[in-house]
Amino acid sequence: MEHIIPFVKNKFIITSLVFLTYIIFIDDNDIFFISNQKRKLSELEIRNEKMKKKLDETKSILNKIKDIDFLEAYARETKFFKRDDEEIFVITYK
Repeated sequence: MEHIIPFVKNKFIITSLVFLTYIIFIDDNDIFFISNQKRKLSELEIRNEKMKKKLDETKSILNKIKDIDFLEAYARETKFFKRDDEEIFVITYK
């Protein structure tokens, strides 16, 4: 106990503890804010990667659409286009 009392009486130690407490918990950019921002950044980076993959897929489809046969197949498969003399039945599973 006698060793702790001089340690607590030191004004530099007390000032440092108060400063660290302020920086860690009270300041606008406290440790919780920083961890939250890092979590958001990682989520945005994941979202950015997904969007890049989707953009690459779209670019490849646009390059393939220049071929008229692929354009017709793409329109029939994904957009359910049809010719005038045919009917399309869409089967859905529950």
